[in-house]
Amino acid sequence: MSRLAWLNGLSAEEARAEFLRCCGVRTWAEAMARARPFASDAALYQQADAHWAATGPAEWREAMEHHPRIGDVSRLREKYKATGAWSEQEQRGMQGAGEDVIQALADGNRDYEARFGFIFLVCATGKSAGEMLGLLRARLDNPPEQELRIAAGEQAKITRIRLEKLLAP
Repeated sequence: MSRLAWLNGLSAEEARAEFLRCCGVRTWAEAMARARPFASDAALYQQADAHWAATGPAEWREAMEHHPRIGDVSRLREKYKATGAWSEQEQRGMQGAGEDVIQALADGNRDYEARFGFIFLVCATGKSAGEMLGLLRARLDNPPEQELRIAAGEQAKITRIRLEKLLAP
């Protein structure tokens, strides 16, 4: 049985739980569960994008609550049990980071949260710790509304990667 057939065959509650692993927005996950069955992986991705496009700032902030801080690898397993392995894979670029970069990320996260009121969110897949630190520092000067939209775009990228993992054999 393909993973798509498996996902299409889940109960609404089970499907909602799987979609919440991909994006922590309850209304998005419910919409995705209702949109089943999907004819193809591409149809699922199209629906995911369409339902994300229908969200707004409240949902974007809700999604952020389901992510660990960049570089906070020690809390991945503890707080984010349902997505911890995925988050750890996504933040693989933190491995081997020097203490100076780790500390700069911790300081930058604190400054970012104080400025914007939410965590720094970046699609970390394929990025080194230094690249993520550079992005964090560059985004600190953004106007708050622009930064919230950028973070929402990063969430869309993360969701797509997690949907691909969900469907991977």
